[in-house]
Amino acid sequence: MPRITAGEWKGIELASPRQIRATEAKVRQALFNILGETVDDARVIDGFAGSGAIGFEALSRGAAFVAFIESDTDAVLCIRENLAKFEAQLPREAWRLLHLDVERGLRQLAMNEPPFDLIVLDPPYRTDEGKKALNAVVDCAILAPTGIVVVEHDQRTILPASIGPLHQCKRHRYGDTVLSLYQAGSAENVSQEGH
Repeated sequence: MPRITAGEWKGIELASPRQIRATEAKVRQALFNILGETVDDARVIDGFAGSGAIGFEALSRGAAFVAFIESDTDAVLCIRENLAKFEAQLPREAWRLLHLDVERGLRQLAMNEPPFDLIVLDPPYRTDEGKKALNAVVDCAILAPTGIVVVEHDQRTILPASIGPLHQCKRHRYGDTVLSLYQAGSAENVSQEGH
């Protein structure tokens, strides 16, 4: 069972679907350490949300709004169960749950919501879902101009250095897991950090 690693809800255990690989706590913690204060008051998408751990971590650390996108019914039920835990502290307008695949979820959000500051994508490993989701982010122009997209993937998965206006600006490795960060603007050297 994943636990929230920091912020207002630190230590609270989250319900998690058995069949879905959850982001390890150390990787989640590292991600939010990298993002730092950019999470404060941010509008966040937790794509391929699973238990919603990334989204709940963001809310715990001060995000203003989180949209959870998840297609698996068991996972959606876990997210609902987790939302119920925070019902007293979490205003209804602070979250949205979309029971859709990520591409359709992104398009629906783009039609109904202002742009997002942070999009975290944790697709199934060893698939091309991460690249497809990146394409969808670009196609529906859902990222704020200074926004960041993070893709968690297996170290053997090769993601493009750039896609539309997005360029891979950082890459952090934790064992077999890699976090690739994308931002709009000129391409920068990718910083490799092994952990």
